[in-house]
Amino acid sequence: MVHPPPGRPSADIRAMPLLSDRAYERIRHDIISCALAPGVEISETRLCAQHKLGKAPVRMALNRLAHDGLVYAIPRRGYRVAQITVKDIHDVFELRLMLEPAAARMAAGKVDAQRLRALDEISRSGYQPGDAKSTARFLEAHKDFHATIARATGNVRLANAVEQLLDDMTRLLHLGLGLRDRSQEMARERRVLIKALARGDGDTAERISREQIEAARNMVLSAILTSSFVMNLALGADVR
Repeated sequence: MVHPPPGRPSADIRAMPLLSDRAYERIRHDIISCALAPGVEISETRLCAQHKLGKAPVRMALNRLAHDGLVYAIPRRGYRVAQITVKDIHDVFELRLMLEPAAARMAAGKVDAQRLRALDEISRSGYQPGDAKSTARFLEAHKDFHATIARATGNVRLANAVEQLLDDMTRLLHLGLGLRDRSQEMARERRVLIKALARGDGDTAERISREQIEAARNMVLSAILTSSFVMNLALGADVR
C-alpha cells in the first residue's frame, strides 16, 4: 500500500469538501423542491444510496442542513425534514414585504431590463402542476428575476438577504404552486413591474412589488390551508 508523503493529506481527504458540497446541494435541492416532503424521515444510508456518496460527506451535509434549519436530528433514528408552519409562511412574507419593495424602489432606473425580460420569457411558459421539473424551472427563473432586482440596488447585504428569503420562498411556492396554477397571473405582474423599473418609476415599482408579494402570500396560504395536506390542522400547527 502506498501511503501519502508525511504531512500531505490523502486524495480521499482532499476530496471530502467537494463531496460534502455535492451532497449538501443535492439534498438541499430535494428539500427545497419538496421531493423530500416536510416532516419526512430521512437516513444517511438512504441518502448515500440515492446519491451514490459515502457516509462522511452525507453526514457533513446533514449537519449543514441542520444548521440551516432544513432538517433536525432524531436520536438513534436519523433525521427529519423540517416541517412548514403557518407562522413560517407569515414570517417569510413579512420579511419580504420589508425588504423587496424597498429594493424595487432603489433598483428603478438601474436594473438590467433586458435580463428581466429574458427571465420573464422563461417563466411565461408556466409549469405543469404536479410536474417537479417544470415547476423547478419556473421557480428558478422566478427567483433569478427578483434576485436580479435586488442586486441592481448595489447594496450587497440587501441583495444577499433577499436571495436568502427567495430560497426560503421556493420551498413554500413548490407547495403552493403544486396545488394551484398561478403562472399567468405572475407573468402579468412581472411585465408591469419591468416597465416601472425600466422607466425609473420607483414609486410604482415599490407599490407593484408589495402587491405581488401580498398576492403570493394569499396564494400560498389559500392553497395550502384548503388542501387535504393540512385540512386537520389549526392555524399555527405544523404542516406535515
